[in-house]
Order: sequence, then structure tokens, then C-alpha cells
Amino acid sequence: MSFRDARKYNQHALLEVVRTERVTPHMVRVTVTGDDLAEFPDHGFDHWFRMFLPRAAHEDALGALPRRVDMIGYLQFLRMPESSRPVMRNYTVRAFRKDQRELDIDFVVHGDDGVAAPWARDAQPGERLAIIDQGPGYQPDASLEAHLLASDETGLPALLGILRDLPRHHRGIAYIEIPDAADAQPHEAPDGVEVRWLVRPEGLTPGAHALSVVQEEARIPAEPFGAYLVGEQALATGLRRWLVTEHKVPKDRITFVGYWRKR
Repeated sequence: MSFRDARKYNQHALLEVVRTERVTPHMVRVTVTGDDLAEFPDHGFDHWFRMFLPRAAHEDALGALPRRVDMIGYLQFLRMPESSRPVMRNYTVRAFRKDQRELDIDFVVHGDDGVAAPWARDAQPGERLAIIDQGPGYQPDASLEAHLLASDETGLPALLGILRDLPRHHRGIAYIEIPDAADAQPHEAPDGVEVRWLVRPEGLTPGAHALSVVQEEARIPAEPFGAYLVGEQALATGLRRWLVTEHKVPKDRITFVGYWRKR
């Protein structure tokens, strides 16, 4: 497990569910609130956090969580009794209305798989959770004004946050693989950034279609650019390897995260 700089990213918030919404066929939005959001930072872009969901009948364990996620804090977390230790997952801020103390979190839902998605699907107002700030992931050099972005549906909230917050004069292309055409979402983006929604053919592993299309089209910005590649591990690592080996893109210009691995 890797850790962000806990001196910089450590804001803790105890929250409760306000409402849920089925945004698209495979995406549920959970809106949460809490007084701690008054001090919670708004980094924009792909701002992410550690999310802690209480186990049944152990909601009080949220109050015993460490206040930061560094090596010491993580060891403290692991020392909590397993029967009551909250479940930890990583998620992205989809939208933050600081003045209203509301934060939106989007969850991909596919049946009963996992822990967080079923929780989001069934969440009721008043249910509690905790989050710890981890800051933004995509922080390209300020000199880069072009971007190549790619994700499957699990990276959709992060990628749309980046598109929303990129300077309006920036350029590039974003590939977003989704399981159904109805999963495309309204979005903001600079006029110079083309957004491609790629509907995954039935039977393909998530991420495989985007990986294939990006490599086949090879629409690499002619100028120096930043790359953001997230989703199923083969998509993120495959595109990074392709950019580095085939197009000689410097590794420090590529942000890639394998959110999950197909088994």
C-alpha cells in the first residue's frame, strides 16, 4: 500500500448520507454531508480520498479511526479488531458544494460484487461513513497544455473532474469506455479537448476496448502532453507501456492507476 504526504493531505471527516440517485444504469451517486466538510479541502480535478464504511452494529468504530493515512495511521487501523474495523476503499470526489456542506460520490454498480457498490446502491439517509483526504492524483507540469486521458467506467468520476477543471485553453482527447451508451454523462470540458465515449462490446473485459481503440487510433498530441490512464489494471499499465516504448513519452508525464484487476 502506498501513502500520500500525510502532512499535506490529512483532513478527516465524519459524514452521513443525505440522498442517493441512480445517475445512469451503472452509476449510483451518494450525496453526503457533515460539519467536518466546512474544513475539508476542495482540490478539484481527480481529488480522491480513503473512504471508511462501518461494519454492521459497529458504527461507533468510525470514531476510533486514525486521523491520517500514513504508515503509522495505517498500522493503527490494522490493529483495530477485525470484527469491528471499518472497510476501507478509495474513491473520488465527483462534486463538492462546500457552502452547502455536501459532497457527491459516484459508485459503479454491477450486481452484488464488492463492498462499496452494494452499500451505495442500498444506502439510506442518516447512514454514517468517514473519509480522509488524499488530494489530487493528476498534477501535470504547468508547462503542459495538451492531454491524453483514458479510463473505463471506474475512472469516469476522476476523468470528468479533470475535464471540468482543466484550463479552458488546453487541448487533447479523452477516451471513456462505458458498458452502455446510456452510461454517458453530461460533462464540462475545454473546447479543445475531444471527448470520446466508447461503448464496450458485449463479452469484452472492461478496459480492453479503450486500450485497443487508443492504440489503433494513435491520436497522440503533437506537442508535449500529460497522460492520465486509469481503470482496470491492463488498461492503465498497457497504455503506459505503449506510450513509453512506442512513443517515447517520458514516464514522469504519465499518471496511471490500476483501480482493479480482472481475475
